[in-house]
Amino acid sequence: MPAINDITRQKIKAYLEVFIENKVEEYKNREIPVFDETAAYLVKQSKQGRLKPFHAAIIPESIMRINAFERGFSTTLGTTFEECARLIALEHHQCAERGYDLTGSVSQAAINEIEHQVLFYDRGVQGEPTRPTLFQMITKVLAARKADDLTERTVRADLYIRTHKGEELFFEIKSPKPNKGQCLEITQRLLRFHLLRGKNQPAVRAYFAMAYNPYGPDRASYHWAIPQKYMPFDSTVVIAQDFWTLIGGPTTYPELIGIYRTVGKEKSKYIIDALSFGF
Repeated sequence: MPAINDITRQKIKAYLEVFIENKVEEYKNREIPVFDETAAYLVKQSKQGRLKPFHAAIIPESIMRINAFERGFSTTLGTTFEECARLIALEHHQCAERGYDLTGSVSQAAINEIEHQVLFYDRGVQGEPTRPTLFQMITKVLAARKADDLTERTVRADLYIRTHKGEELFFEIKSPKPNKGQCLEITQRLLRFHLLRGKNQPAVRAYFAMAYNPYGPDRASYHWAIPQKYMPFDSTVVIAQDFWTLIGGPTTYPELIGIYRTVGKEKSKYIIDALSFGF
């Protein structure tokens, strides 16, 4: 039985088609400085900083437009992972929401403990041979709570899922090559999810999700060192197949890639014609 049924498949396909069409319209009408002759180009001005004299001199305008489209498209493609995950999760779980705000009154002492835990990692764990798991970090944060120092806090999850068993899953869906600052910030946010719910794993599970692995087919092939150094990687990060299996089951990832591929094939001529020839 497929992980993505026909109704969800059509919803995802329609969403991706509109996403592509909107991006094409954005770049189709974007002004690309035309290189007619050297003197005229070199006195042009661009408030957006789009002048590239060497590129424009040697590359056809249509290719320049497609290149700009590809860069912008790649930057925003990550938002489609969130929506596809939501649509698939709705098929398999009790509820799923993007941009989910979690608000509550929590202990300032526990908030301070979160900062301490993150600082602990920022300092490279000071040579400690064993780094804490996320469970251990949450345990310390929850233990630091007091009843007389409450303050209101809100934290937003990229994706929230409540399973049919009542478990709550919070996901931060980010680039598979985060920098140090992003790793520390995500760890902080994951701890805040648990603090605001007042629960440890497994009743609440918070993850740093990577929609794909740029290094290979499995978790063992992932070689970006920064998250492995600056956050409890093994107990926090779900990559590619692991992430999509949590959303919809073990065949979700290849099925979803197949939908992207279908849309890409169907829209390829439209993209090239619109960006190269203006129709």
